Amino acid sequence: MKSWILSKVNGQAEQLTDWEQINWRQVNKLIRNLQRRIFRAKKLGEWKKLRRLQKLLNKSYANLLKAVRQITQENAGKRTAGVDKEVINTPQQRVKFVNSWEMPEALPTRRVFIPKNNGKKRPLGIPTVRDRVAQCIVKNYLEPEWEAVFETNSYGFRAGRSCHDAIGQIFLRLQKGRDKWLLDADIQGCFDNLAHESILDSVDTAPNKELIKEWMKAGYVYKGIKEETDSGTPQGGVISPLLSNIGLHGLETLVKTLNSKLGIVRYADDFLVTAKSKEEIEEILPEVKQWLSSRGLKLSTEKTKLVHIDEGCNYLGFNVRHYDGKLLIKPQKEKVLAFCKKVGRLIKENATVKQDILIGKLNPVLRGFANYYQGVVSKETFSYISYRVWKYLWKWCKRRHPKKGKRWIASKYFRTINGVSWQFSCEIEGRRGNSELFTLFNIAKHPIVRYIKVKGTASPFDAELADYWDSRSKKLGKSRWAKGSKYYQVAENQNWKCPICGNTLLNGEDIETHHIVLVKDGGSDDTNNLIHLHKACHKQVHSKSKKKA
Repeated sequence: MKSWILSKVNGQAEQLTDWEQINWRQVNKLIRNLQRRIFRAKKLGEWKKLRRLQKLLNKSYANLLKAVRQITQENAGKRTAGVDKEVINTPQQRVKFVNSWEMPEALPTRRVFIPKNNGKKRPLGIPTVRDRVAQCIVKNYLEPEWEAVFETNSYGFRAGRSCHDAIGQIFLRLQKGRDKWLLDADIQGCFDNLAHESILDSVDTAPNKELIKEWMKAGYVYKGIKEETDSGTPQGGVISPLLSNIGLHGLETLVKTLNSKLGIVRYADDFLVTAKSKEEIEEILPEVKQWLSSRGLKLSTEKTKLVHIDEGCNYLGFNVRHYDGKLLIKPQKEKVLAFCKKVGRLIKENATVKQDILIGKLNPVLRGFANYYQGVVSKETFSYISYRVWKYLWKWCKRRHPKKGKRWIASKYFRTINGVSWQFSCEIEGRRGNSELFTLFNIAKHPIVRYIKVKGTASPFDAELADYWDSRSKKLGKSRWAKGSKYYQVAENQNWKCPICGNTLLNGEDIETHHIVLVKDGGSDDTNNLIHLHKACHKQVHSKSKKKA
């Protein structure tokens, strides 16, 4: 297979003619190697080498291809246009886009408003596709530089880190029993008010620094009227979370300098400070406020609270609190109730669909909630949700058959499976015409699995920790499929990596299961005929098959 990526990495590649013939394994390898070298150069203080490598990745054809794939195939907003109304949907459009590529001048974002949980609306900026691709290119060489120096307990929007790592650090800190007071702090309008200078001064010597400045000052268009932006990160931009972290870099160092005995965890614009006494937090608070003020920021008086551990607080959807002297982290009550209402609405909105359609809509919602909270004390919560879902479903059944009795409804819609009664399930026709049982995900039976927090300052860009990250991705991925199941074994067989692009399966992309010998050609569902692929990679495989045919 001809690879379009074997041309000069930092030069002009030959014209691309077929998007489906790109060797994504080679693309990712080239980018990964350069990012690791950038990370190492920053760690060693090799400034000239750092900038040379960043310029190389900035001009890299591989970086352009990867950015186009991410923006037009992987990201959730791939079909959303900016102010220029351009959308890139097809392989042919991607080829044309790549062949005509030049770094664009920044255009304003298109402003829309999306609903919040409290009934209010928040603004969202949608950059043009070209600006998004350009931001992705810049992010790919800027991120490894900053990951080499970012603070240990910053977890939001960072490679290899998540909210679960933040919660894990809070647990490790509080279980020691020393800290009794918590400052639950929220930075008001962080992404809209962060001073441009606090970011631009930090990226002053980076390639495309002027373009970064343009993005930050590009403004937005709402109802045909352009508004300027004198502060904040580019709204809706791919690079915005990274720039925000750069602007807030140093907060942990400040707190530790003021009092080395304090604990701090930051996730984007929310941070939690833990201390032995209330006075310890009150002593540092003026300095923290002054530090934020120098960056155009302030704490939200409405959301920032100083509480005792016995009262507890909510953080990232979790409740952190002492119960009779014992530290317990549970799902936040408000989030649980809101989730139950969401499921109830979903069931009510699908009052007339077939049972299998309803199960298909509910399963990913229930499974997603369970996966998010499976690492804390959630067993009681899962049972409560299971009961609420059962009540919603019973009403759904009664509405469909108002004249039927309870026994008839129970026998039609519910079964006993593996000794567990009242399982909402039905028989469906399989791909080969055979009958299969399709069952609602039983959240009450979902296991509690302890989450293993990321190690210290470990970064995926550190070549010396490649084995650690490979092992970690496998461990985290193993909760996706039940151990011993067919799909778990398929993932094990391919070492938890996508065989097309070479990246870990669990990198955030959608995953689909592919039959090596297609079902229409007599292919079986045995593990040796199945492979897991990223959705974009799966499309590429089928596109090649059609061309061969």
